[in-house]
Amino acid sequence: MGDDETRAEDEAQAELDAVIDGCRGSHRALLDTVSGLDERDVRAPSRLEGWSRGHVLTHLARNADSHTRMLGAALGGEAVEQYAGGREERAGAIEQGAGRPVSDLRADIQRSTAELEAAWSAMTPGAWAGHGLTRGRPWPCRTLPYFRWREVEIHRVDLGLGYEVTEWPDEYVRRELPLLLATVPDRLADGAERRRLLAWLSGRAPTSGHLDLAAWESRPRNYLGSISRR
Repeated sequence: MGDDETRAEDEAQAELDAVIDGCRGSHRALLDTVSGLDERDVRAPSRLEGWSRGHVLTHLARNADSHTRMLGAALGGEAVEQYAGGREERAGAIEQGAGRPVSDLRADIQRSTAELEAAWSAMTPGAWAGHGLTRGRPWPCRTLPYFRWREVEIHRVDLGLGYEVTEWPDEYVRRELPLLLATVPDRLADGAERRRLLAWLSGRAPTSGHLDLAAWESRPRNYLGSISRR
């Protein structure tokens, strides 16, 4: 192996370690928040339309389990779907779990988070080189800790419990902002909007005007497009 390849591998490992450390910190903050909740807190609406805080917490727990599932399969040299029953299973599990007592929600978050972090620690270089699947598309294992970090940081805000976007960690923002900016052209409604945005960015217009930006989560190619850039 040449020096360039060795350097690239070292840099990739350092980045993976940094992302995992960042996500572990976000996990600790999430668990601290959950530890102080009561029954009324978890029944209250979240900032996501139609979801209570119990829905958001259940989603975070099932998301952790789905990552543990993919990583565990990769350790055995296999690739499995994130959710065994697909998106329908995901939606059903969230709906069924949202109304549980706060003690059950808290225990679920604690268990699923601990198991995911244990899965990270158990991974080998060969397993990290593997992939899971989401909607049939390969999902490289090395990117999964970053996507988990994204889930935790965004949904901590969605809980509406005092954590705001202004408090997102600098290291998370430094990684996330370029990824989401890269999705903007595909999310604009038409060529005219792309031209207005380009004119503003190039200093040829004082403003971009109103832009009809589609939700980034609504298009899997946008959500997963960041994989190839990490």
